[in-house]
Amino acid sequence: MIAHEEVRVPVTGGELAVLRWPARDPGAPVVLALHGITANALSWGPVARLLGGRVTLVAPDLRGRAGSSALPGPYGIAAHADDAAAVAAALAPGRVVLAGHSMGAFVAALAAVRHPDRFGPLLLVDGGIGFPAPTHLSPDELMTAVIGPAMDRLSMTFPDRAAYRSFWQAHPAFADAWSDEVDAYIQRDLTGDEPALRSTCRIEAVRTDGIGLFDEEVLTAVRKLPVPATLLWAQRGLMDEEQGLYDESRLAAADLGGTRVTPVAVRDVNHYTVLTGDAGGKEIARRLSNLAGV
Repeated sequence: MIAHEEVRVPVTGGELAVLRWPARDPGAPVVLALHGITANALSWGPVARLLGGRVTLVAPDLRGRAGSSALPGPYGIAAHADDAAAVAAALAPGRVVLAGHSMGAFVAALAAVRHPDRFGPLLLVDGGIGFPAPTHLSPDELMTAVIGPAMDRLSMTFPDRAAYRSFWQAHPAFADAWSDEVDAYIQRDLTGDEPALRSTCRIEAVRTDGIGLFDEEVLTAVRKLPVPATLLWAQRGLMDEEQGLYDESRLAAADLGGTRVTPVAVRDVNHYTVLTGDAGGKEIARRLSNLAGV
C-alpha cells in the first residue's frame, strides 16, 4: 500500500489539511479528489491503493471537517470550490483531473466552472446532478431529506473508538463491506476525549453546505462545464436501499442532453461502497487513470 502524507495548504481564513498519495514517478499526473458532506479525505484511501501509484492523488479535508475542522466560514459549495482551486495551484502544476464523490461532485462541477484554468476532465461519483428543492420543505426538513441520519450523528458522543466503529458497522451500507481502510476513514472523523468522542464535522458547515446544494449556481454548474465529465452513479442508495440517488428515469428527467456529462451505471454498489469498496473503487481508479492518460 502507498502511504500518504499530510500537508497544509493556505486558503482564506487559515490552512486546509490535505492528504497526498505520491505517484511512483514524480512527474506523473495529479488527480484532485473531493469527499462527501460528512466525510473526510481518507474516504479516498481505497481508490488511492487501487491507483497503485500511477498518479499522485491529492484529497483535502474540506473546510469544517477532520483536519480542516478549525477553518472558519463562510462555508458553502462555492467556498469549497475556491479552496479546491487553491489546493490545485499549490500542489499541482498545470491543469489537473478533478474527481468528487457525493457533495464533492457538486463542488467539483462548480470548481471547474469557476476555475477553468485549473481543472481538466471531471469524474463525478454519485453526485453533481441536482434537482430543485421541494418548495414545501423548511431548511431543516430539507437537510433531513438530503442526508437523513447522518445529521443526527454529528450531535452524538461516543465513549471510545470501538463504539464509533460499532456504530458504523451497523450501518446497512457497510454491513457486508467493512475493511481496515473504511475503519481508518471513519476514525479520522473523531475528535475529543473519551468518554465523549464526537464527529469533527461542524454542524454549521454541514447545514450550510447541504442547503447550498440547491443554489442556482450549483444546480446549473453541470450545464456550463468547460470540460467533459463522467458521472458514475451507484445502483443502490445511502442506506443500501434499492433506489439510489440516480436511476435511468431520474437522469432522463435531469435532461443531460446538450451537456458534457456522460452517465455510467455502477452495478451492485451503494452510495458509499461505490467509493470505499473494491468493485466501485476499481472502476473509479480505472477511469481516473484513463482521464490522466496513464
